[in-house]
Amino acid sequence: MIDKSIKYLGYFTAFVLALLVLLVVYDATARYLFSTGSIALQELEWHLFDVIILFGIAYTLEENAHVRVDIFYASYSEKTKAIINMISSLFFILPFSFLIIYIGVDFVALSFTQNEASSNPGGLEYRFLVKSLLPLSFVLLVLVAIKDVKTNYVKWKSL
Repeated sequence: MIDKSIKYLGYFTAFVLALLVLLVVYDATARYLFSTGSIALQELEWHLFDVIILFGIAYTLEENAHVRVDIFYASYSEKTKAIINMISSLFFILPFSFLIIYIGVDFVALSFTQNEASSNPGGLEYRFLVKSLLPLSFVLLVLVAIKDVKTNYVKWKSL
């Protein structure tokens, strides 16, 4: 269930990336060729970028494409790699994710309560919707990290 959900989340993120590219091309063309622009479109670019980064975190871990020091990791045995993956998930990813969720819930609640919107004239309303992606994305990361720990534990025990 988690694998399929994260896979579709990755597809959604790729679609949002394509939208962002089109929006940036449109915005740059309008600004430099026609001397016109929109604050709302520029803010939408940042919001789409937020979606890409926040949802891409869990997808990247699921696909095992996250950043690591491959110069050392590549030479380790499969058993050592499994141990390193478990330790990094248990002692780095999960505690950090729980901290972001804990802080993020209050952050989003305050934004919802204030009905936060852009302070720029012509900016986007409902900024709290984008802010709500922060704890949501780390909940997804927690689910992937727990699955990763389980997968690496099984791998470690079988080697």
